[in-house]
Amino acid sequence: MKFQLKCVTTLVVLAFSATVSTTTLAQTAPKQPQQSVQEIKQGKLVSLNWDKFNKAQLEKMITTYGKDSPNYDPARPPYAVFDFDNTTIFLDIGEATFTYQIENLVFGMTPKQMDEAIRKNISDKNFDDGHKNAAGETININKIAPDIVESYTWLYNNYKGLKGKKSLEEVKQSPHYMAFASKLRYLYEAIGDTFDHATSYPWVTYQFTGLTEKQVRDTTAKAMKWQQNEPVEEVTWKTPASMPGKSGILTVTWKNGVRTVPEVQNLYQVLKDNGFDIWICSASFVDVIKEMAENPDFGYNVSADRVLAMQLERDSKGRIKTEFDKNYDQTQGKGKTKTIERFLVSKYGYGPILVAGDSEGDQNMIADFKDTKIGLIFNRLRSPSTDIGKFSKQAVETYGNPNARYLLQGRNDNTGLLVPSQKSFKFGSKEAKTLR
Repeated sequence: MKFQLKCVTTLVVLAFSATVSTTTLAQTAPKQPQQSVQEIKQGKLVSLNWDKFNKAQLEKMITTYGKDSPNYDPARPPYAVFDFDNTTIFLDIGEATFTYQIENLVFGMTPKQMDEAIRKNISDKNFDDGHKNAAGETININKIAPDIVESYTWLYNNYKGLKGKKSLEEVKQSPHYMAFASKLRYLYEAIGDTFDHATSYPWVTYQFTGLTEKQVRDTTAKAMKWQQNEPVEEVTWKTPASMPGKSGILTVTWKNGVRTVPEVQNLYQVLKDNGFDIWICSASFVDVIKEMAENPDFGYNVSADRVLAMQLERDSKGRIKTEFDKNYDQTQGKGKTKTIERFLVSKYGYGPILVAGDSEGDQNMIADFKDTKIGLIFNRLRSPSTDIGKFSKQAVETYGNPNARYLLQGRNDNTGLLVPSQKSFKFGSKEAKTLR
């Protein structure tokens, strides 16, 4: 789920008050047009930016196992499983929704609950060296949590969307807003780079504490529509100099510009038209992915009951609690395989014919089922020390082989678009590479 950002080549200045610290505007990436769902032809796999070999292999699979094949049994349909973030879409909708929460103060927590949510399962271990403060000092949860809670308490008591009377625009005039925003967004990045996936992946979901499914889904839809109109670029927030707190001045950078992927929208539709069932297995929060899958504005048209994703416990009124639902496995790594086995293999009696993903969180489900004919990997130039990197290398080595098990699909991180090749462009680079 987590999108790592190493190079900072493009920054955007957000419109905060003069009392709020912002970064300097550098070269701005142009906005990329978002292809309309209506422009995607249904009934067949259109070329768009698919690598030609990948498209041919997908078409062969559809012809061989789809409803027009002689052995097709509608009582035993083939099914495909897709990761969501950086596979079904460009970038990470869980991260984008979290950022939208911060931008618009969409929280359902008291300050005490916020303190619990940001500390949940986080030890006092110092964060990775890449996350020191401006003074070069190491940071841990005990240094940063009091700062976040202090500023959130002020916002909680003053913002009319919580317990106060001031508008969002008014509270954004206070340095408390940018102190809260920069430090909470920093904390997400620091936890992701410091702790294992079993700790870091659920952490961002805890920030939905106190909200209902409807509120999360509404927030997700607004976040996605906001992101589609943002340029694909990096954004930096910095703590105001007037409010260093215990953790000091912190800077955090991430990428804006979540995009739907026309090729995947079309693939979903073509698979359904040809008798395949579509499932999504994501490491983002379940309500977030349900909205993205089901909302017709986003062009995937997958029923919410076909979503397998991170689950949290709820109270008697349906409000989300700061507790992972122990009746479910985490839908990342081996947990994705376990989830597919539990809910899908038990239902169908066999594994998925197609599995698509992009990261280490997907490598297990891509490889673990003997019934899988194609493992489709969206190329993010992953480390060759990981299984997903090894599968990518195998895809390169078997390119053109009609029996290739793995397909590697390139994309351009500067535009959010696929490219008709196995090669990918990293953000800030004009040189496409096949492998890391």
